[in-house]
Amino acid sequence: MQRRITPQAVILVAFLALTGCGAGSGTATATSAVTAAAAQTATPTATPTPMKTFSNADLSGLLTTLKDAQGKPLTVVPSAQIDQGILKAKEVLKTAVFTPVACKSFADSNAQIPDGSTYAGATSISATDKTATVVTVIALKDAQTMTEQLNKSKASAAKCKTFTIEAAGQKITTETTPVAAETNGDVSFAALTKQHLATGQAQTALTVTGIKGNLAATAVKTGPAVTQQASAELTKLINTVLAHG
Repeated sequence: MQRRITPQAVILVAFLALTGCGAGSGTATATSAVTAAAAQTATPTATPTPMKTFSNADLSGLLTTLKDAQGKPLTVVPSAQIDQGILKAKEVLKTAVFTPVACKSFADSNAQIPDGSTYAGATSISATDKTATVVTVIALKDAQTMTEQLNKSKASAAKCKTFTIEAAGQKITTETTPVAAETNGDVSFAALTKQHLATGQAQTALTVTGIKGNLAATAVKTGPAVTQQASAELTKLINTVLAHG
């Protein structure tokens, strides 16, 4: 797989963020980073746990301990690249046309990083099966903020299980299916998202999100043939991060 981010890839990754993959993280190479929508009942607010403080460097350090399904260490994404990705995702959203229109507000809420948060991302690319794995972690000042945002996304997703977006000259149809995957966090969410371009190209993304205390982690695996079975490896990545929460 090529590592260069093309305009089409930016749109696809931005779409991952829109569908809740990052539960609001919103990064381009490390998102969904920066992010999945499904009709589920809202999860009760988790019992507050003692809050820990994490710098961006601390979070990057956590990600260096991760390895993908082939045992390959993930590569931490430079913070400047993450910030650039956030800006690109927001630019895509500014002119994007959603059908149904109600899904636009859902996407907007998922493309924001709460004020005062620290964050980091890491990736692993497999040329063998043409997949990419992205893990993002966010530490918030207010632990309840992320939980409420994730629950809000779940509730809103009931109206957006299938929707289209037109942006940057591309039209993408997105279909999302909930996946049964539980992390060691206070709150978990997983879904399989299929994205179809007007050109006939298709991409599938499996997303697992877990929140423990004020630490939220999301793992996304994308590729042409990703299935729900990959949830086990993504859950393992999430649990490794949340162990520090």
